[in-house]
Amino acid sequence: MAQISVKQLFEDTRENLDLVWIAGLEGGDRLLTSEVVQKPTLSLIGHLNFVHPNQVQVFGRPEMDYLRSLTPAALEQAIRNLFSTELAAIIVAHDEPIPDVLLESAKRTGTPLFSSPRPCPYLMNVLNHYLYQALAESASLHGVFMEVQGMGVLLTGESGVGKSELALELITRGHRLIADDMVDFFLVSPDTVEGRCPPLLQDMMEVRGLGVLNIRALFGETSVKVKKNIKLIVHLEELSSLKIPLQDRLQPEEFSLDILGVEVPKVRIPVAPGRNIAVLVEVAVRNHILRRRGINTTREFIERHERLMSDSD
Repeated sequence: MAQISVKQLFEDTRENLDLVWIAGLEGGDRLLTSEVVQKPTLSLIGHLNFVHPNQVQVFGRPEMDYLRSLTPAALEQAIRNLFSTELAAIIVAHDEPIPDVLLESAKRTGTPLFSSPRPCPYLMNVLNHYLYQALAESASLHGVFMEVQGMGVLLTGESGVGKSELALELITRGHRLIADDMVDFFLVSPDTVEGRCPPLLQDMMEVRGLGVLNIRALFGETSVKVKKNIKLIVHLEELSSLKIPLQDRLQPEEFSLDILGVEVPKVRIPVAPGRNIAVLVEVAVRNHILRRRGINTTREFIERHERLMSDSD
């Protein structure tokens, strides 16, 4: 299960949300395990407690107005109900004044308490989007992840087949590197998988004989990209390992790879001396774009052939 600490959330969003850490500094290591950000209105009203653990609670003006309307005893009971389950953090929107009992409870329980001048709906939208991305289901795969013709393409193959050399040639042709050797993939929507470069490998590529190269320094800012949705896998195979005579050249077998429950189309390209693999990858991407638009050249050729045979009868 993906997790992120409250401290990391604060560091990543404080500039955008103008967050100020008011109390509960020692709770920065608390982990968030759900992408849901809640408004706790229902947890403060009546006897039911709808606050769930490991989540961020946002207080807007309606919640603060309600707290201010309570008697001291009722206010203390409402705050006690709020803290009856372990919270990850609390954010007070609109720079609303924080009641002393809420401040003291945050200090006593070590619960991070933040304040922001931003309105509550804005806070919840930004935090929900951030947490959904940060806590998305993930997996790591070996390969070189590139942006080719604007499409996320994962280059795979056995060690030594030439993935990094191919990626380097693609970069010189104007395409962009996302990650070399190891790629982290995240399920950012039910049918979308996003590939990201691990921080340690950012901008770096290892090429046999040259060592580790800084692609950004060598080729400029436009040669690298932080993340991209994966749409195609290109698997490199030695030509000698493919059973070419047994393949149907007009109806080649279609492949795909399941990544986090999403089927990603996969094409195999034979590697042999003299073949321009970079051009073949570019054409494979262009052909995949056509197929997504409903244009299947192989099917069109077969249909044209069948019509010609029918007319000749």
